[in-house]
Order: sequence, then structure tokens, then C-alpha cells
Amino acid sequence: MIRIDCPYCGARDHTEFSYGGDASVPRPDIACEDIKAWSDYVFLRDNPRGAHSEFWHHVNGCREWLIVKRDTATHEVAAVLPARGNMP
Repeated sequence: MIRIDCPYCGARDHTEFSYGGDASVPRPDIACEDIKAWSDYVFLRDNPRGAHSEFWHHVNGCREWLIVKRDTATHEVAAVLPARGNMP
């Protein structure tokens, strides 16, 4: 079980959250019309082992998006930040 320390609600079980994907990949500019850039952003992902930044949505709590720094091998959570103002 993963415990995520929401900055707004405190420590919660991961079942209150929804995984939102890799937070380390920069999103193309919204005005970008390059299909390949958007396709790469959406579909091409590494599968890292170890420290990794991920988006999580607190769907059963404050409904905020968070950036969770987690070890994918041990599931240990190192840090949790609000996504707002901390985007890559």
C-alpha cells in the first residue's frame, strides 16, 4: 500500500488517488500543431526503475493534482508537491 501525504489533506491511502502519468516529460506548447510531438508526448514513455516523478489526482479528497516523487521499485514516496506552480 502506498501512503501519499497530500499537502492539503494529510496522509492518505493511494486508493483515494488516480495515477495521472509521468511528470518528468515536458508537455508541448498548447499551440503546437506537430502531430509527432503530441504523439510522442502521449504514447512514448520510459519505464524507469527507481526514483521517478508522477502525476496523481486526489479524486476522493481535495481534487488537486499532485506531483509525487516515488521509487518505482520500493513504492517509497520521497516527496509530494502541488502540481500547480511545479510543472516540469
